[in-house]
Amino acid sequence: MPVCDNDVKDIEDFMSESDVTPNERYNAKKNVVVRHRKPKQADKTEEESTIADSIIPGTQKIYVKTWGCSHNNSDSEYMAGQLAAYGYKIIDQEEMADLWLLNSCTVKTPAEDHFRNSINKAKELNKYLVVAGCVPQAQPKLDYIKGVSVVGVQQIDRIVEVVEETFKGHSVRMFGQKKKDGKKSGGASLSLPKIRKNPLIEIIAINTGCLNACTYCKTKHARGELGSYGIEELVERAEQSFREGVCEIWLTSEDTGAYGKDIGVTIVDLLWRLVEVIPEGCRLRIGMTNPPYILEHLEEISKILEHPRVYSFLHVPVQSGSDSVLMDMKREYCVDDFKHLVDFLKQRDPNVTVATDIICGFPTETEEDFEESMDLVRRYKFPSLFINQFFPRPGTPAAKMPRIPTREVKKRTKKLSELFKSYTPYDHKVGEQQQVLVTEDSFDGRYYVGHNKYYEQVLVPKKDNVLGKILEVQIVSTGKHYMIGELVTETMTTPSIAQPLPKGHVSGIQEDTVKEGALSKNSTSWFAVAVYIVIFVVILDLAKVSYHYLLSL
Repeated sequence: MPVCDNDVKDIEDFMSESDVTPNERYNAKKNVVVRHRKPKQADKTEEESTIADSIIPGTQKIYVKTWGCSHNNSDSEYMAGQLAAYGYKIIDQEEMADLWLLNSCTVKTPAEDHFRNSINKAKELNKYLVVAGCVPQAQPKLDYIKGVSVVGVQQIDRIVEVVEETFKGHSVRMFGQKKKDGKKSGGASLSLPKIRKNPLIEIIAINTGCLNACTYCKTKHARGELGSYGIEELVERAEQSFREGVCEIWLTSEDTGAYGKDIGVTIVDLLWRLVEVIPEGCRLRIGMTNPPYILEHLEEISKILEHPRVYSFLHVPVQSGSDSVLMDMKREYCVDDFKHLVDFLKQRDPNVTVATDIICGFPTETEEDFEESMDLVRRYKFPSLFINQFFPRPGTPAAKMPRIPTREVKKRTKKLSELFKSYTPYDHKVGEQQQVLVTEDSFDGRYYVGHNKYYEQVLVPKKDNVLGKILEVQIVSTGKHYMIGELVTETMTTPSIAQPLPKGHVSGIQEDTVKEGALSKNSTSWFAVAVYIVIFVVILDLAKVSYHYLLSL
């Protein structure tokens, strides 16, 4: 059946007599006024979003700033390494950077104040911003980090994702814990790329968190319960570092003495394994340990400290010389425990260096309690003493305790500082000959800095090719925190390791880069061969055409 009647000849036949004729339609155009259409706000937003999404990732400059302990510094090295491996450029000039990565410390109020000021400065300069470390991890709802991208202390392996999204204009927050076999682990993989601040020094975090619950400490809120890396993973990281020219390894954590208690091993097990792989001319420094757990291993620890490739140095914070205050701090040891530790190590090696910390003005500290801390310093004359004024950290039990007047806290801090300055621990060493491992520049740039067996700082003349070497020096003068040595002989001990990576070079990707380079080279070769074949075939075809053309003439 036909769809239309046969009378309909064309499309125009559908028009009725009342419709506007084509002639009338075209004549009416002269009365039409063209007006400019304003773009809607939604269109502008969409355009801006498109521009933001069009930023090429991995091409921007990033400034990295770190506060706090060596664990934080290690985290920053890993984050910088991943960003650089992805293509971002890590720079030291904050004003030239497109994005600031700020890695914070929550131990003291002044450190957090500096962190907050840096955030405000970044915002004033319209910089993209990512924050990390213990402050946002412990207090993610702080007003001054609202709308700011955050990477948690155990999520540093996702820094590239966070930075990419931040450049797109998004606010990203990555928290959470790393787990292995259902238990909290030490954190992100130790095999990640990193940029060492000093190419000669590798900082290895052996565990994160701790087993204590000190009433003044905010770090526990950020780092949490103990999580340890496996021994073989740590040994493998140390071996990789030596292959990359590192001559000094620092073990770090919130409490090295507690290492392994969550995975059924001990700090002693780890140290003996590491000693096996330390090359000649290299050194190992054991990081901070609280008294309760290191007391269990004093005999073995003293033997390890005597090893020629391990610094005879231990950092053991006592925090107070008063048992009453230690109890209120929930430090889980008494002053006699600390004295036993120091005396035991000194009996084995009188020159061993024991560094410690003391907090002045804890809320329950009386004048008598403070004098006990003074007596402890008078007894041992610690060559390295970290004196800290008490600061109440939000959310800690100590912050709720009635405070000692600030004036009195400052008075005690000054008094202890004056006692520390009153003695010079190195005067008797003038004239000694010592071997020192040279690893860095002095702050004023006049000397190189080395450390002797007891991790005492020795300044040596700046000469070519001494960094990373062990020198024989004679001590000619001393200061409060250092000795100055002159070379006894030009002979130097060179570590039996590779040349150190250039400063700023990314660790952990050198071998991959070489493989990629070889692959690229092979690919280029095959491409060239393919081009030659194509050219040859084209020439051959042209020759055939020419031949047939000539025959046809």
